[in-house]
Amino acid sequence: MNKKAVVLLSGGLDSATCLAWARAQGFECATLAIDYGQRHRVELAAAAKVAAALGSTAHREVRVDLRAIGGSALTADIAVPKGRDDAAMASAIPITYVPARNTIFLGIALGFAETLGASDLVAGMNAIDYSGYPDCRPEFVRAFEDLAKLATRAGVEGARYTVHTPLMALGKADIIQLGVSLGVDYAITHSCYDPSQDGRACGACDSCMLRARGFREAGVSDPTVYFQTPEA
Repeated sequence: MNKKAVVLLSGGLDSATCLAWARAQGFECATLAIDYGQRHRVELAAAAKVAAALGSTAHREVRVDLRAIGGSALTADIAVPKGRDDAAMASAIPITYVPARNTIFLGIALGFAETLGASDLVAGMNAIDYSGYPDCRPEFVRAFEDLAKLATRAGVEGARYTVHTPLMALGKADIIQLGVSLGVDYAITHSCYDPSQDGRACGACDSCMLRARGFREAGVSDPTVYFQTPEA
């Protein structure tokens, strides 16, 4: 019998690769997308396409409107940083950080997993190309696993939850090469923080620049439709 897993699916490059990885590991995957009031809502449609293309057994979209607390360029009327170099990206936690986002997302995924009888969660956290977000570090993931054992009936009864983060130590080029080897169609994914009204990627936010550079370094053609061509 296939093992069951819940995969957090944003519709972006990383989470699509995670779903393909989980399927390749033999997991029966249910996918979860979170509508948190993000300005780049086009990613939700991308998540549904990725789920269908990569064999999700059940795709859920849950709404938790984080605009109510704000504090991020992705959920409030704050400009998304554009055209930053590597030094600027590494200098501090950026304003695109959404307070407690991964804690909330994993909490919902944990609840979904418990209802399915699944003990495995899969998420696209990355400690290399992660823009300094504190909730993308290995320490956070391990701490959440400990929390899951204490916070659920299944955990109290002996289940051990595992949060798989297969991309944690990979650079963007490595992630893309992995995804290509697993048959991911990156043309249906979306990574931009500030897309144009017609859904084109801006080409200048941190996420666009990391994505474009990843394709260049991987030697893979970038299928992204950009409003502005990212700087090399």
